Amino acid sequence: MSGLFITLEGPEGAGKSTNREYLAERLREQGIDVLLTREPGGTPLAERVRELLLAPSDEPMAADTELLLVFAARAQHLAQVIRPALARGCVVLCDRFTDATYAYQGGGRGLSETRIAALEDFVQGGLCPDLTLVFDLPVEVGLARAAARGRLDRFEQEDRRFFEAVRQTYLRRASQQPQRYRILDAAQSLSQVQQALDALLPELLELQRG
Repeated sequence: MSGLFITLEGPEGAGKSTNREYLAERLREQGIDVLLTREPGGTPLAERVRELLLAPSDEPMAADTELLLVFAARAQHLAQVIRPALARGCVVLCDRFTDATYAYQGGGRGLSETRIAALEDFVQGGLCPDLTLVFDLPVEVGLARAAARGRLDRFEQEDRRFFEAVRQTYLRRASQQPQRYRILDAAQSLSQVQQALDALLPELLELQRG
C-alpha cells in the first residue's frame, strides 16, 4: 500500500472531528489527496451498524454483540473505503479505529484484549495505522463538552468509571508503542491544539513521502 493511514483517537469531547478537518486542510494545502472517514461507519452499510451501536435502546446490548458489530462495520469499511484509498495513494484520516475498540470494549467493557486481538487479526490482516494521534483530556472536561452538544448517545451515557478506563487504556497503549502514537493535550484551547498539529505537520509530510 502506498498511502498513509492516520487515525485520530480520544474520548468524548476531545475535538477529534474538528481537528481532523483542520489537519486535512493543512495537508491539502501541500497538494496531498486526503480522505476523511470515521468509525464505526464510513460506508452506508457500516453507518447503519453505527446507528445500532450508538442509539439508546430498551434492550441492553451484550458486550460481545457490541464487539462483533464494531468489527463487522470495520470489515466493510476496510473493504469499501480504507484499503482502496490507501491503494490510490491517499492520506486517510480516520476518526477512531481499532485503538477505540481496545479502549471502549476492552477498557470500558472489560472484554479480553486477547479476544479483541484475534478479531483484529481476522478483519485487518495485519493492516495497522501508520500514525495515531491521541487527543487526551480529563474525563470531566470531555463529558461536559459532550453534554453541551445535546442529547447523549448510548456510550456517552456511561458512568465516569467507564470513561476513566477508556482514557487509561489509550494512554497505556500509547506508552507501549511510542513510535506510532502522538499524544495531544485536548484540554487546551482549539488554537493551541491546532498549533500542536502544525508542529506535527513536517513529520506527517515525511511519512507521506515514505
